[in-house]
Amino acid sequence: MDRGRFAPTPSGSMHLGNAMTALLAWLQMRRLGGAMVLRIEDLDLARSRPFWRDQILTDLRWLGLDWDEGPDCGGPFAPYLQSERQERYRHALQTLHQAGLLYPCYCSRKDLQSIGRAPHGLIAEGPAYPGTCADLTDQEQRVRQRLKSPALRFRLPDTDGEVDDALCGAVQYPARHGGDFVVQRADGVISYQLAVVVDDAAMDITHVLRGRDLLDSTWRQVHLYKALGLRSPAFAHSPLVTSTDGARLSKSDGSRSLSALRQSGVQSETIIGALAAACGLIDRPEATSPVDLIHSFSLEKIKQNNAIVTSIPSDGGHPLPL
Repeated sequence: MDRGRFAPTPSGSMHLGNAMTALLAWLQMRRLGGAMVLRIEDLDLARSRPFWRDQILTDLRWLGLDWDEGPDCGGPFAPYLQSERQERYRHALQTLHQAGLLYPCYCSRKDLQSIGRAPHGLIAEGPAYPGTCADLTDQEQRVRQRLKSPALRFRLPDTDGEVDDALCGAVQYPARHGGDFVVQRADGVISYQLAVVVDDAAMDITHVLRGRDLLDSTWRQVHLYKALGLRSPAFAHSPLVTSTDGARLSKSDGSRSLSALRQSGVQSETIIGALAAACGLIDRPEATSPVDLIHSFSLEKIKQNNAIVTSIPSDGGHPLPL
């Protein structure tokens, strides 16, 4: 059975970009007749809040999106909160450690900032890590351990590769693209890269449709799937919703949050229509519901360029600038 998911982080209000991803992932599963999973990625408890988690569920329901499994309704692969799945991540770390694929990294925040200013190349998630701590001797590690708790990095193989993406096509990655990456932070928090792989495999997710800002993560995650002996899902990375100047939307910008738009009198069908038109599912913005889009949905209709939504009509007919 086809299984997809939407996996938001409860660190702020959902914006139009989050809504776009949720809508497309939902439409893909409903068109395939598959199961839709809602998973809350609340690993970083310092940033995650139950209030935001509850608001995510409220926003999704208001948009007309539902799910077959999730934190509120349970399901065969519970729990659906990452904060309650720690034992699975620890087991995965043990497997990677036994395979000799992890090493401690003692680089400080200041060190990593300096890396960002050096000509090592940038990826979407930040500067490529040059392997500063990759070959420390046991003695060097013991000395650094006295001064700082280490993060754990995954050692990438020295081979080129390719990821077949349903929306971006065949994406080529040079060897060690982005450098060895963190799977556990120095404070013990499991990284997104590892947690999402473990959870998607454990929940039998067959299709991952998410924003194009996570395309670089795919190459890293493919290596983790292989190292852990897990099956990789089919990937599709959708265009981002941006402002007219090309800037990505942010949760910190409350004027673009779904809750703010709702409170301003905007109807959910208006937002769905604007997003559907911006990404190419329909010809022009017009009020519609997610259910109305299922029959005609296909990945081939989705535009390659980022989706720009400049305004949303309010209930009073006056457009709200974004």
